[in-house]
Amino acid sequence: MGLFDALHLTGNPTAVDWEMTPEYTFGTFESWGGKERVRSSKERIYYFFIDAWGKEPKLCLMERGIKYARVVAEILAPPELLRRCVGKHGKVAYFERTLAIDEELKQWLIDNVMTSKDNSKVVPVESKDRIDRLGPAGLPGSEMPPPADLKSVILPDSPAELTEEEADKLIRALNLLDHERNPEGQHRAWLADNGDGLTVSDKVTGLIWQRGGLDIMSNRMLRKAIDELNREGFAGYHDWRLPTLAEALSLMQPELNVKGQHLHPAFSSDQPFIFVDAVRKPGGQWFVDFKQGRAYWASGTIPGGFGRLCRKA
Repeated sequence: MGLFDALHLTGNPTAVDWEMTPEYTFGTFESWGGKERVRSSKERIYYFFIDAWGKEPKLCLMERGIKYARVVAEILAPPELLRRCVGKHGKVAYFERTLAIDEELKQWLIDNVMTSKDNSKVVPVESKDRIDRLGPAGLPGSEMPPPADLKSVILPDSPAELTEEEADKLIRALNLLDHERNPEGQHRAWLADNGDGLTVSDKVTGLIWQRGGLDIMSNRMLRKAIDELNREGFAGYHDWRLPTLAEALSLMQPELNVKGQHLHPAFSSDQPFIFVDAVRKPGGQWFVDFKQGRAYWASGTIPGGFGRLCRKA
């Protein structure tokens, strides 16, 4: 039957991109850059990668498109092949455990999986609809008073320029939760449903937040989108803005929700990492990543980031 028949995919083995690696996917699929042949948001490319987050590495097949991604199968490769491949990568950063395959694994896949009639090594992953429709927030109404012992917190709300050391100091000083810099952070939001289906309020910080957000785009285009949203009066307000680093981290939760993010599930998961109103000194742009649970910086010249806006209540 072959791999694609076994998974009931509309593609074919030639759709596997053997040159694609996890590190190249951002520029290709998220920032609308990369390979010229990715011309349509409906186009799908497949590539293999190693998931090295667990105790034992796994070989997976990824289905990828512009702003679209899902793992479609785990491939039961010999464990020693996987371990050797992981070993060739050497020491990697804690948040970089999605790894490219090597030539040895590629040849094993070609010989044993791509056109084989034996599909016992292919384990389909249950498909989940990527579209994250906002249902009921599952929160108390805004008219409900917060707990009596709840103390309000004033967070920095102005644009900032931060070195990595200054960002670390800020996060620890405010006891914000960052799973890399301050994993014991104790700040917790107390969210209330505003009843409009669009926003929630945090009674701790006094901020109103978008439950959804803005699509992936460059920083410059994001600013233009915010201006347009304010002209239209999203949810009845005209003063929406990017959150500061501290404000964005104030939403961080200790555990992953059912959508795979360190957020209350009332928020859409379609904005996994968001711009914050802070640049890195000496260069770069600060983001908050709710999938990995941390603040990080990336080159400010590379387009690609989501927005989740806030305003003072």
